[in-house]
Amino acid sequence: MMKVFIAILVFILGILQVSCSDHSSTANMKQPKMENHLKNITSSKEMIKIEGGTYKAFIGKDSGRIVKVETFYLDDSPVTNAEYLQFLKANPQWTKTKVIRLYADSMYLKHWKGDFEIPEGADPQAPVTNVSWFAADAYSRSVGKRLPTVDEWEYVGLADEKTKNASEDPEFTEFILNSYQIKDKSKLPIKRGTPNYYGVYDMYGLVWEWTYDFNSVMMSGESRKDNTTNESLFCAGAAVTTADLRNYAAFVRFALRGSVKANYCINNLGFRCAKTDQ
Repeated sequence: MMKVFIAILVFILGILQVSCSDHSSTANMKQPKMENHLKNITSSKEMIKIEGGTYKAFIGKDSGRIVKVETFYLDDSPVTNAEYLQFLKANPQWTKTKVIRLYADSMYLKHWKGDFEIPEGADPQAPVTNVSWFAADAYSRSVGKRLPTVDEWEYVGLADEKTKNASEDPEFTEFILNSYQIKDKSKLPIKRGTPNYYGVYDMYGLVWEWTYDFNSVMMSGESRKDNTTNESLFCAGAAVTTADLRNYAAFVRFALRGSVKANYCINNLGFRCAKTDQ
């Protein structure tokens, strides 16, 4: 299993070598003011109520900190090509030919044949990919939702099919790492497998997913207000600071989050939405 981890970590390190040269701009990323009004659309996606609780942080200077997560709702699966197409038709300013490059790099929806044409051979029910954080955030707001926080995502991600927290189960860790190695999985439709304890599908095995505060991994301190940048974590040196090597599957996710910028579009990076409990 350690060989699997090393292979995946080497891949992540390759991505991070580029990011570490200009990490200060990413750390200070702020959402620019949108110039175009979003039109709301209706989402039929089922949302699962996630009862609040706590989990132990396992990365960087915050290792061992008990994180409290409030009750919230989470989409039961990633946003699909078909769902994103509905968003584009209502908000054409986010199509591949009209999107403002400040909000999405040149890879944005690159595999789509046209502004309103799902990629040839792609399943409409497969997760949408090659979308930036800004695009994912815009979609979320258009359906009256938001992106989940890192803590919310990780909290739900601890669950296997039977328990809320399977982080200490080596078989669960191996399942996650193996899922990261499957090629072309982003082309597969959602909800093919078994949901986890909460009834949430595809936390692993299809795509990486944007979180609202994806680059908060670079910061230390319980409230993220101490302004101390955890540079060893950002530059993928934090494997030595993880609380327990059983958490190295999660470290891979944190390393990826720390390597991207909000306008990046990657062919295996998608998203799902969340909503605050009211």
